[in-house]
Amino acid sequence: MKNIILIGFMGCGKTSVGKRLAQTLECDFLDTDELIEKEQGRSISEIFATDGEGVFREMETQCLKNLLQKDDSGFVLSVGGGLPIREVNRELLKKLGDVILLHVTPDVVYKRLRNDKTRPLLQDKNPRGRIVDLMNARKTFYEDAATHVVEVSDRSFEEIVREILNINRKEQP
Repeated sequence: MKNIILIGFMGCGKTSVGKRLAQTLECDFLDTDELIEKEQGRSISEIFATDGEGVFREMETQCLKNLLQKDDSGFVLSVGGGLPIREVNRELLKKLGDVILLHVTPDVVYKRLRNDKTRPLLQDKNPRGRIVDLMNARKTFYEDAATHVVEVSDRSFEEIVREILNINRKEQP
């Protein structure tokens, strides 16, 4: 099985879809944020607060490089929403496997995350406006990194997983 990498804006469902997908495929589910938190012994919010976004983005790149060094393949990987911003990360993602962009609308993100205080980039006076601005700024980076795009707004996890499985089957030699 080729690795499946899920990218997209925060709140698009990368973790929820990824866990279900990995369970269906009977493979490991990995999450770059969780891997970084485990290695650093602190939360992403703490890393942002003490070290800043730039240091965190470097940690993301190193995390991808570490995954490329692993011998095992056949995993589903969820990455942080800002990870594809860096060109080096987009190149590393493509080397890791099939990159699936989970596309979501700003309204769906706002509805899902409006009360979430664990998202450092949304601690803003106008979180919906911040979502729109960030999504617009990241759109071309996401599209450049993705080998496939799956619309996830107003769809069940089962529908999304089924579509990704169909993509994955077509990609197999």
